[in-house]
Amino acid sequence: MLRIALCDDEENARDALRIQLEKLMDELEDEIVYEFSNGRTCINWLTAHPGEVDLLFLDVEMGKENGMDAAKKIRTVNRDLLIVFATGYTDYVFDGYQVNALDFLVKPVSPEKLKEVLLRAKELLTPPTDRFFVLKNADGAYRLPWDDILYFYSDRRYIHLVTVIKTYTFYGKLNDIEKQVRNNFVRIHQRYLVNSDNVTFVGGDFVTVDNPACEKLPVSRAYKKEASEKLARVLLSGFSGS
Repeated sequence: MLRIALCDDEENARDALRIQLEKLMDELEDEIVYEFSNGRTCINWLTAHPGEVDLLFLDVEMGKENGMDAAKKIRTVNRDLLIVFATGYTDYVFDGYQVNALDFLVKPVSPEKLKEVLLRAKELLTPPTDRFFVLKNADGAYRLPWDDILYFYSDRRYIHLVTVIKTYTFYGKLNDIEKQVRNNFVRIHQRYLVNSDNVTFVGGDFVTVDNPACEKLPVSRAYKKEASEKLARVLLSGFSGS
């Protein structure tokens, strides 16, 4: 399922694209997550909600901040979002390579071309499951790059997935999560599973992770020996490669 956002400063153009997409979505089981009327609002929302949109249809000609400018700013915070430009002109096609655009659609968009783009986007986003961790909670479904995850911690029957930008909470067991994660994740406590690539310091009974707060996570006695050895190897390999 694709989660789609639309950004166009012309309401009629957004409506026309949404209607076309809705006809195809009955067939492809996708959904429109959000609509934006300007680039600034789009940038702010995507920055605050990482991983909640897979595909963005972005108008090129929009007021003070056009779609190309918006795409460049989006790329500074999100390298994985698929961007499709919608435009009345073909002059911008080569500029799209700068922001790794999936495609350019010339208005009015043909249903055949739109369906082709959706199918291509879905094919690109079908895991490689080794690139993403997928979770579902009451808010919806999220596909988060492994590299963005700082750590998991459990609280009763819930798991909290922590990134620099946001924490995602979902129902689960940490033992089950441990079986799914990459080898670079290390169990340091009954309640904590940390991404070793984001550990900046290993202390006697805690580790520090790479976020603005330099957050300390506890290392329990039961996991200390194995966790310390794994984390030390990661830190030393980082020094030897510098």
